[in-house]
Amino acid sequence: MSNVVLRAGRSGVLNRAKDLSCAIVTADGELLSAADSLPIHVLSGPDLMAKAMMSFHPELRPGDAFLHNSPYHGCSHAADHTILAPVIDAEGVHRFTVVVKAHQADIGNSAPTTYFATAKDVYEEGALLFPAVRVQSNYQDIDDIIRMCRLRIRVPNQWYGDYLAMVGAARAGEQELLALGAEIGWDVISEFQTQWLEYSRTRMLEAIAKLPEMVSSGQSHHDPMFGTPPTGVDVAATVVISPNSGRITVDLRDNIAAMNCGLNVSEACAKTAAMIGVFNCLDAEIPKNAGSFSCIDVLIEDGSAIGGAKHPNSLSVSTTNLADRVVAAVHMALSKIVPEQAVAEIGAVNPPHKGVISGTDPRTKTPFINQLFLGSTGGPASSFGDGWLTYSHAGNAGISFVESVEMTEMHHPLRILCRELVPDSEGAGCFTGAPCLEVEFQPTLSPMTLAYVSDGTFSAAQGVCGGLAGSTAAQHVRDEAGHLNEIAPVGQMTVKPQQSILSRTAAGGGYGDPLDRECDQVLQDLASGLLTLERAESIYGVVAREGVLDERATAKLRTVKGSNENAGSDKSTPDRLAGPMEATDGTL
Repeated sequence: MSNVVLRAGRSGVLNRAKDLSCAIVTADGELLSAADSLPIHVLSGPDLMAKAMMSFHPELRPGDAFLHNSPYHGCSHAADHTILAPVIDAEGVHRFTVVVKAHQADIGNSAPTTYFATAKDVYEEGALLFPAVRVQSNYQDIDDIIRMCRLRIRVPNQWYGDYLAMVGAARAGEQELLALGAEIGWDVISEFQTQWLEYSRTRMLEAIAKLPEMVSSGQSHHDPMFGTPPTGVDVAATVVISPNSGRITVDLRDNIAAMNCGLNVSEACAKTAAMIGVFNCLDAEIPKNAGSFSCIDVLIEDGSAIGGAKHPNSLSVSTTNLADRVVAAVHMALSKIVPEQAVAEIGAVNPPHKGVISGTDPRTKTPFINQLFLGSTGGPASSFGDGWLTYSHAGNAGISFVESVEMTEMHHPLRILCRELVPDSEGAGCFTGAPCLEVEFQPTLSPMTLAYVSDGTFSAAQGVCGGLAGSTAAQHVRDEAGHLNEIAPVGQMTVKPQQSILSRTAAGGGYGDPLDRECDQVLQDLASGLLTLERAESIYGVVAREGVLDERATAKLRTVKGSNENAGSDKSTPDRLAGPMEATDGTL
């Protein structure tokens, strides 16, 4: 199913970035399988959407397909168009529902973006909403729906190509399941389903039984933006471990009320974010399905920005910014319960080089719109390794691709001037958070509109268990004279061909004391250019001469730093890094 969308999808957000997910849901609406999917799309959501489909359409027929993107009825956010198709056997029995979710380049928003952070409500947002609307009957399109979408979406042919890819993926899944049922029998499949979910539940119970009985709270912080309090948004999570009853409870009720902006988190994304935080700190081989989910309770306050927002609150940015902060708050809470399995905070996302670009391509005289996926590192350090350079963000978990520079330039009137990692920006620790990534790009032939929602400009990703925070994000425009001018963390702007955008994504937090990092690893970071000699000494206590470890000097320095009561005072990572972001005249 995933391969069909990846190969047949028309927009770059699908065929170059793979921002898509496919799942199989049981006949009663429980997640059975969602391999190779973005976590934020599938841990909660396919179940809620399938149940909404069955509620709105009690009589399902072979050949039905439903278009669903309503975050008020179980979808992640309006940009994630989803096709639901019931799998009905020859006897007319509903066996499964296949789910195909694909982020769209355009959804009819009033502004050319699918991450509309400044939308005061769903009406200003303007997205076309489909709460499980029948779009195919007897395997034929219902043209009324198609015409509606083509009329409201800026790139109708591109959207229609993506729609056909999604329907094709759903039908591929349906055909494979029907063929499997004919080959081995529905009774065998039903028994497997029961055993698979029970096995998953058993694995989860075994993991919980090894945890201490404990209550712990964690917090994260989102930068201030339009519609938030002036100081930003605190996100809190309390985790309750009950090994005797085999339950983990994540309490998200102590959070801010829904806001008049698009940062509110849908029910599906709030529940999913809580579960991502839990699963990240457990055995990675526990299957993620309704069986293991049955051991996790997520408590949400009605009317809250974290999972409790209602129509007409906008939920446009539901999958990323605040959802990632929920994951981080759970990580912080669990780091006190299971430090040996702890994960630091993920670097915040959606800098300008992951924004939505739009305009008219002079080469074809046709409109274009697409979200860029030029990379965001952000990988958190953990108790077993350094953060991934391709992690992207908590809800993505490295599943989506980083776009090729050449493919991006070929498809859009755009040039990528640089894409490189930033030295000395990592979240320091025994294991390090991924460093910042810096990208500079510019339009080539005509002005281009850029919309973005960059968190992490002020709030750095936290380290855990003695690890340090990662460096923060930044965004600037380089004017025609080559001077850099800082731009707001969230906005929509027109960029001229004589200008360029210099965009830096946030780094991930570190794990453990930096003085415990292996000297060989520090030397490797020095050789690769990720560290300078000054930082190697001041943060990691490692002294090197021409790439060779000075063992005596290192042992002495680490002893002094380790015994110094103020050892942490010289380890802080600056919020703003000097270097490429600094203008030639010394001003920002």
